[in-house]
Amino acid sequence: MREYLMKGCDVVKADEPLAEAFEEERRRLMAVAYRMLGSKADAEDVVQEAWLRLARQDAGIVENLSGWSTTVVSRICIDVLRSRKTKPEVLYDEIPELLITEEGDGSLEDGAVLAESVSLALLVVLEALGPAERVAFVLHDMFAIPFEEIGQIIGRSGDAAKVAASRARRKVHGTHRATVSRRQERAVVDAFLDAARHGDFGGLLQVLDPDVVWRSHTARGVVVKLGSTAVASRAQRGARAKGSARSVRVNGQPGIVVWSLDGRPLSVMACTVVGGRILDIVSVTDPQRLATLELGEPPDLAPGTGAVGGVDGPDKG
Repeated sequence: MREYLMKGCDVVKADEPLAEAFEEERRRLMAVAYRMLGSKADAEDVVQEAWLRLARQDAGIVENLSGWSTTVVSRICIDVLRSRKTKPEVLYDEIPELLITEEGDGSLEDGAVLAESVSLALLVVLEALGPAERVAFVLHDMFAIPFEEIGQIIGRSGDAAKVAASRARRKVHGTHRATVSRRQERAVVDAFLDAARHGDFGGLLQVLDPDVVWRSHTARGVVVKLGSTAVASRAQRGARAKGSARSVRVNGQPGIVVWSLDGRPLSVMACTVVGGRILDIVSVTDPQRLATLELGEPPDLAPGTGAVGGVDGPDKG
């Protein structure tokens, strides 16, 4: 346990029992902040800021550490979310931590691994919510915090907090309508990949939702394609690419990892399937980001295998 904490030029002496109590809360607070912000780095900063504020308090003032820390973390998250809204150009610059598992591997659905992951699609929906809606939804629907307490956190009445959470819930459930089985999801994604490999524009349109969004994290930044026509056109460009691909699950969703013929990782792609069509695609082609992911070994490389997900060039968009 660290007795002293530093931030900038400030040195804070930590009360040992208080520090131990906060450490017991840290994982839960990380989960709260991560689901609000969608960024592990931002969540870590928020929780650390909450600890620094606590360390400056008289230990006897905080009677309910769990409630106090949840309130402080949530309010700091609100400030971060409001800051993002004033800087729309930074939206989607970060993606949540990607957990890659083999297709058919049930480990992601078990215990702590699932608790540490966040659906890519859910984070995309949450990003579109206002700060109060997002905080109310996360605190109530994911952590079962009463609306009266949420109202105090967001500066509204308990009834207003309930309305905010309900409004957010409708938006979230509207996006996650008509869910399908894992096997059906994989079949849709495989049909998309097959159509892309053959340059079948019509086939691509059949499996893409009209409002599909493709966010590609490249070395030059985030490239966003909106609508089935734009996404199908981009996927078509991968038809002539040569590489080797393997089906995986990315944060529990159907995805694919692509390697070049010489064994270099080229891209990771995850798809959200709703109502039998792909509604959202997230892909990573930035070599630095790919280097941080546990992708496993490439399959036996077979020349002539077309692939998508930015194989046509990570900087082409």
